[in-house]
Amino acid sequence: MNALTPNSVPRVRSATLHQVMASDTCAGCGACAILAGGAVQMAMTPPGYLRPVQQAELSPQQERAIRLVCPGRHLALASEGREEHLLWGPYVALRTGHATDSALRRNGSSGGVLSGLLVHLLESGAVDEVVQTAASLAEPTGTRGVHSTHRDEVFAAAGSRYAPSAPLLELERALESGRRIAFVGKPCDVATLRQMAKLDPRIDRQVRITLSFFCAGIPSAAGAREVLGKMGVDPSQLAAFRYRGDGWPGFATATQKDGSEVRMSYRDSWGAILSRHVQKRCKLCPDGIGSFADLVCADAWHTDAEGYPSFEEGEGTSLVIARTELGARCLQEAEAQGAVRTQPFDIRTLEPMQPGQVRKRRFLLARLMAMRALLKWAPSYDGFFLARNARQAGFRQNLRQFSGMLIRELGLKS
Repeated sequence: MNALTPNSVPRVRSATLHQVMASDTCAGCGACAILAGGAVQMAMTPPGYLRPVQQAELSPQQERAIRLVCPGRHLALASEGREEHLLWGPYVALRTGHATDSALRRNGSSGGVLSGLLVHLLESGAVDEVVQTAASLAEPTGTRGVHSTHRDEVFAAAGSRYAPSAPLLELERALESGRRIAFVGKPCDVATLRQMAKLDPRIDRQVRITLSFFCAGIPSAAGAREVLGKMGVDPSQLAAFRYRGDGWPGFATATQKDGSEVRMSYRDSWGAILSRHVQKRCKLCPDGIGSFADLVCADAWHTDAEGYPSFEEGEGTSLVIARTELGARCLQEAEAQGAVRTQPFDIRTLEPMQPGQVRKRRFLLARLMAMRALLKWAPSYDGFFLARNARQAGFRQNLRQFSGMLIRELGLKS
């Protein structure tokens, strides 16, 4: 990822990239860099988000392609005849469970079902490799895209990474190899991949299944630095960093070069620090729940007496939503082969497990309306029942969200 130099600034900027960057709705997925053929590169920009840097003029075809796929501009979700829920999107099957491999279960962020499914896909021969995200070798709090081909590589990549990532950047190498692929990415990555498939027939031929997870948003690299600061860890002495996992929910764990470890609870690391560093596009996201994936996993949190998720340590349990018939077959086959163990789940009990996703969906329309009231450009979303969800939030809550977004957009509050 190269920095843009003054001599390399193109005479004609991409209208699409300019619109998205000016409105700060870039998701950092990297699709524009893939489609631009070297005219755009991804770079880490302050305070630590992945952003496109245009280095040459785009052809009209490249401009149109980027405009089509960019999740910072538009998303459209079709039910395609599936059962569809106002909050939780289209689905074919809903389960909870865990990986039967106890090490995968513990190493994952919840019950290890996502990792268990990936190992099953590889060992059954359904796919040749998994394109996914793992910890960076150069920057322990960062990420890198990897190509996993066996269980140990899946195990090494397991666990949440609350940092900017762009697994789509690894896709071209996988497609050029002709191999059959399982793709794992954030909900916006999978949604973008679906759009890219309209331009590149190799994707439908080779990407045999897509998997995602519930996403609360991507914090900046500055968020990870703040966590380290609160831990009292010198970044130059950091050997490895785990955001969570090795338990459920697990601790943020900094391993130092002298072998010592410093830990911080999930409530303190994510709840008090990282969640405050989430990029703007994530606060305007209609789909933190992976509606475009074949299979999506999440935390099946236990709830307390008030119905709020309890983050007490325990054995991990995954929520698993098969959103397509393909996803449902994969889950059924993985269970039949003993890779995962699941049981039915009543969708009516999901709301208290994932209150953050509920708020995001119900408040989104008010936030978008605030941007438009200021005559600012905002992304458009179809198929997410934004108006119906907003009505469920009530007038007072919508007014509060509308006012809060106005204040932020006017720069009156950080």
